[in-house]
Amino acid sequence: MKKTLLAAALMAGFAGIAQAETSVTLYGIVDAGVGYDRTKTHVNGEKQTRTGLLQGVQSGNRWGLKGTEDLGNGLRATFQLESGFELATGNQLQSDSSNDRLFGRWATLGLAGDSWGRLDMGRQTTVGSQYFVDVHGQHWDATGSGRAFRGQDTNRIDNSIIYQTPNFSGFQAGVGYSFQANGGQVAKVSGSKDVNKSAITTGIRYANGPIAVAASYDQVRLPVPGVAEKYKNGQTWAVSGSYDFEVVALSLAFGQDFNGNYTSAYGANRTYNKNFDYNNYAVALAFPLGEGKLSGEYSMKQPRKAAKDAGEKKQHAYSLAYKHPLSKRTDVYAVGGYVKNLNNQNKDTRTVAGVGLTHRF
Repeated sequence: MKKTLLAAALMAGFAGIAQAETSVTLYGIVDAGVGYDRTKTHVNGEKQTRTGLLQGVQSGNRWGLKGTEDLGNGLRATFQLESGFELATGNQLQSDSSNDRLFGRWATLGLAGDSWGRLDMGRQTTVGSQYFVDVHGQHWDATGSGRAFRGQDTNRIDNSIIYQTPNFSGFQAGVGYSFQANGGQVAKVSGSKDVNKSAITTGIRYANGPIAVAASYDQVRLPVPGVAEKYKNGQTWAVSGSYDFEVVALSLAFGQDFNGNYTSAYGANRTYNKNFDYNNYAVALAFPLGEGKLSGEYSMKQPRKAAKDAGEKKQHAYSLAYKHPLSKRTDVYAVGGYVKNLNNQNKDTRTVAGVGLTHRF
């Protein structure tokens, strides 16, 4: 309630008029700790080691505003603005040389209805990422399942419209389209090809009691004028499932990437190589331990076809963590992880260990 009143007061300074049927909430997560992070490159034997402040290990640092207005007859106007930042420096995240984003994690405006679902427009996480994370989770940043499932690792798309159905007895589906996945949309010049990186995202999920399952498919169109046919559209799909046995929670995931590592699509000048395909696997276990939770995870990214022929190796990632709640909103954690053949490069490794604190408001 205090957060809602505070956020409403902040917004009043911009809006000037407060509506009784409008609610605005200020929220966020801050995550930081101390730890060790080392990356070793086999080609030249170089080791990059850092001991010091770690951040965003359990959850990315963020703050945001979200709100709704009741329009009557079950219809609501909605918005969400979310900004990522580095706790160590206060700098914004989710920006690059081409895009200076204030709300790089999320920036949408939409409509929602009890009977028909919701429609959101702007920059937002893909349906595939939302549904996969809700079922399997990404667990721990540097060595979690996101190392293998790059196409489901909190991918965000600009200039997008996403529709999601209501929840029907545990089932929900979503579909979306982006006119330009990364950065501002470019006007098509007459007589030339459309150079925008358009994308589609789809997914379906089911949750009922201890069981949850999800499936998703995403594709990005990569126009490369004047470049040979070896470059193709990037595609990724995944299925994931989890079951909470009370004494242990188990989650499994499998997926594939086609024509390259899917996240490359969103870079300003990145393309996909034809037949650079991958199989992705993950398994995670979580056990109640005292008042906290002990969790472990393994994931693998297996190169296929042209990727394997190019000498890429299977990437293996392991993580073990313990999280202990201090309150409903604050917890402490300890985590360790190791990645073999980092980014599918032979004998490259990454090792991470640390302790940290997370607070949600």
